[in-house]
Amino acid sequence: MIRILIALLSLVVAVPAFADSVVVTAAHMVDAENGRLLDSPVVVITDGRIVSVVTGANARPIIPEDARRVDLGDMTILPGLIDMHVHLTSLAEIGGYRPLEYTDSFFTVVGVANARRTLDAGFTTVRNVGSDGFADVGLRQAIDEGYILGPRIMAAGYLIGATGGHCDRTGLPPSLDTPYPGATDGADAFRAKIRWLHKYGARVIKICATGGVFSIGDSVGGQQLSAAELRAISDEAHMLHMRVAAHAHGDEGIRAAIENGIDTIEHASLASDATIRLAAQRHTWFSMDIYNDDYIQATGTSNGTLPDQLAKARQVGTAQRETFRRAVRAGVPMIFGTDAGVYPHGQNARQFAKMVEWGMTPAQAIRSATVNAAEALDWVADVGLIAPGRYGDIIAVAGNPLENVRLLEDVRFVMKGGVVVKGSATRE
Repeated sequence: MIRILIALLSLVVAVPAFADSVVVTAAHMVDAENGRLLDSPVVVITDGRIVSVVTGANARPIIPEDARRVDLGDMTILPGLIDMHVHLTSLAEIGGYRPLEYTDSFFTVVGVANARRTLDAGFTTVRNVGSDGFADVGLRQAIDEGYILGPRIMAAGYLIGATGGHCDRTGLPPSLDTPYPGATDGADAFRAKIRWLHKYGARVIKICATGGVFSIGDSVGGQQLSAAELRAISDEAHMLHMRVAAHAHGDEGIRAAIENGIDTIEHASLASDATIRLAAQRHTWFSMDIYNDDYIQATGTSNGTLPDQLAKARQVGTAQRETFRRAVRAGVPMIFGTDAGVYPHGQNARQFAKMVEWGMTPAQAIRSATVNAAEALDWVADVGLIAPGRYGDIIAVAGNPLENVRLLEDVRFVMKGGVVVKGSATRE
């Protein structure tokens, strides 16, 4: 009897689970890796991952008999987009001291809506680089478990930095001061902080290497972490198989971060030619949010933004865009990062046109939000291309974004993991 039960169990284990397959067809597909448009794609997705991709009118794909069909007609499909610098639990419309008017959990709740807006805009993966209370970890868990809709999230938890720096709470008198969990000092203290973040679900580390635009009381470009601290952060995070993103506007802080093994430089506004060359040599990614200054200047103080913050934004705005142009020409590897939360969520794709205006081709801009971003995330096996093995993350637009990148501002269809989350299509 025992032998019979063992045999039956073996048969149960050997029988594969029911496979859910979907076939996506369209008029065209952007080959994000090579920057070209391919005709008549047929993409087969099984259990959320792509199993085959063929193109051309004469292609003969192998399609499972029970596969669902999604025909996108004359539209163009692309890989789901990736934004490498978002703050899902922040609101551009509530700036300056205005966040103090709201209870702490308010921002976690609006993060649910922001996640959906981001997904609907065609961004199926994001790197959330800073969120209080591990709210981004909670959002990731709720999305992954299917309770809410949103993009795949690489979560940082609390951003970390020096006492009194851009990653600390500033602008309050000592009588109202409360310790910020991400603020600390010294190499050993930063090592401990990274272990704590990892313990509670962070999978990327976000640091503040210089001052910032929206922090109160510091210089936008002043270096805030020492070489020893940066090296300790880099070594500890890499030991735990996590990458490090450094907020850095000023040249000295950018250079120190690159020299000490930081993986991505956020903003990179005031980088010198020498530092740009170093980034290209070391293959250090630049994530440059060159659209959001338009929103900051257009809204002025209406959202609560302080005059000093606006002055700092003006200081780095045009300079950052000139740096972007020089970095592209020098061959610095670029990733798409918008700082959404500083401007409204769901408008992420507006940055593509700015990237083209300041020196990229549309193909380069698209690559920064697909292939390059996947590499910088260390998720090349999962996202960034419409290719076998990757998740079935597919978006569609009406027209050719390699000719008009602004088409990405009007994504008509979004599929994540083989599931349609936005748009209608002909199904058979």
